[in-house]
Amino acid sequence: MVSVGVLALQGDFAEHVSVMQQLGVNTLEVRHAKEFDQIDALIIPGGESTTMARLLDLDEMRESLVRYAKEGMPVWGTCAGMIMLSTWVSDGRPEPLGLMDIKVSRNAFGRQVDSFEAALDIPVIGEEKFHAVFIRAPIVDHVEKTVTVLGRLDDSTIVAVKQNSLLATSFHPELTKDYRLHKYFLEFIHKRK
Repeated sequence: MVSVGVLALQGDFAEHVSVMQQLGVNTLEVRHAKEFDQIDALIIPGGESTTMARLLDLDEMRESLVRYAKEGMPVWGTCAGMIMLSTWVSDGRPEPLGLMDIKVSRNAFGRQVDSFEAALDIPVIGEEKFHAVFIRAPIVDHVEKTVTVLGRLDDSTIVAVKQNSLLATSFHPELTKDYRLHKYFLEFIHKRK
């Protein structure tokens, strides 16, 4: 049976857990490095990226997470999770995991009060637009040739990317009732098996 872990150190992990459970997927809230052995894929949720990075280091989870991802375990980062997956962060903090060949800017749209919603074209999940929720969201400033852009805002700002078995979105799919991106991520596991 497939098991998806959700990094549960900080942030909105409970919402991802709920979506996966509604999809009938065995889900584990991951709080310790040894739990990576029990999962087939990992979601790094939105939250506060600096705090998340500190907690990963305190619990000595960073090295294990990077190793599993480099061995091909699918990992999806949403909002702060996108920042964590990146190789470069525009203001130099937090120290990202260096897994995706992308450069991101944190809080690119401003403060919490500047949060917004947008309808996105994401062809890999179907023709119907995806209603995306952006909360203090990052954006992708630069992608290397190894990265596939999956979604952009109307002004061409990159907000969804894929590289091998890694997925990153600057918005919060778990805050909608549209589970197409979660289902798309689950396909990464089936392709690996």
